[in-house]
Amino acid sequence: MSVGPLDEYPIHQLPLPVTWAGLSDRNFYDRCYLNAHDRTGDIFVISGLGYYPNLGVKDAFFLVRRGDEQTAVHLSDAIDDDRLQQHVGGYRVEVVEPLRKLRLVLEETEGIACDLTWEGSFDVLQEQPHVMRAGSRVTLDAQRFAQVGTWSGSIAIDGEEIAVSPDTWVGTRDRSWGIRPSGEPAPPGAPADPEFEGMWWLYVPMRFDDFAVVLIVQEEPDGFRTLNDCTRIWADGRVEQLGWPRVEIAYTSGTRIPTGATIHCTTPEGKALVLEVESRLAVPLHVGGGYGGDSDWGHGVWKGPGFTERVTYDMTSPDVAGRVMFGVIDHVGRAVCDGAEGWGLFEHGAIGRHDPSGFADFFDLAP
Repeated sequence: MSVGPLDEYPIHQLPLPVTWAGLSDRNFYDRCYLNAHDRTGDIFVISGLGYYPNLGVKDAFFLVRRGDEQTAVHLSDAIDDDRLQQHVGGYRVEVVEPLRKLRLVLEETEGIACDLTWEGSFDVLQEQPHVMRAGSRVTLDAQRFAQVGTWSGSIAIDGEEIAVSPDTWVGTRDRSWGIRPSGEPAPPGAPADPEFEGMWWLYVPMRFDDFAVVLIVQEEPDGFRTLNDCTRIWADGRVEQLGWPRVEIAYTSGTRIPTGATIHCTTPEGKALVLEVESRLAVPLHVGGGYGGDSDWGHGVWKGPGFTERVTYDMTSPDVAGRVMFGVIDHVGRAVCDGAEGWGLFEHGAIGRHDPSGFADFFDLAP
């Protein structure tokens, strides 16, 4: 039976059970992303859970970076119809208070465990729709909301208990749904025309004491901006747009790993607002996180029932370090804006050619 608990509620958008996707596209997905850090740059935790109805798969990951070691726990199973109970094996996300409070639990799996409670510091922000095409084909069509907040609870790594308190532990989260490449590679069809030359991406959700800033920018290889969404959210619920940001990224010489960014925004009153952002710790999402070209873990790929594994990466190893420039990197981010200090996520990827950055092709590096 496909009818589930959610069908008791008046939330239907199509004459179908809620567990059935309204689109037949194999890439339809519904997933959450969460991160946590203690502002030191010593540890960064990134996690997520996804449902892929047209692939019959649900999966989750828990990624931890400390020093030069990055460890991933992967879990996967067949999908089920009770979407009110979001879980894969010993991993679950509990909605304590919708749009405000969550509980993330990973029962001990391959030596890793956590019991963490998320508290949103400001209202969630509905971001601009995100659409990408390869010629006439839709490769991504997604809706997302984002939030900044704090964490409490504990993390256990190989018997070491790490206390998590909201006075120091902060993070960001998002939930998105729609179409994005998922599961096993589909037959490619005709070659893309024009050929894919690269993508430049910047995502910066930051939590300050009195407000939050959420910025998303995507550009084509020639610098043409296809997505521009920069917003400030205040504690009283006010939301203001911050214009068309001008961005300067600083890279470590000989790499594409950024050390920080200067982001020039504009308030609705026309005043300049500058964010100075710095990286405290980098986590490549395509090294164990399952995003964009990860050779070890792909979201929505069928691994069999009750699948779990742990993979640990030495980030100084040449075979791992050589992968970093070909994907998006999440950083523990610190920001200064109008004299206020903020913490959150600094996510950036400069993949392939990007003329404004001086990258001529996929292998070009910063001087």
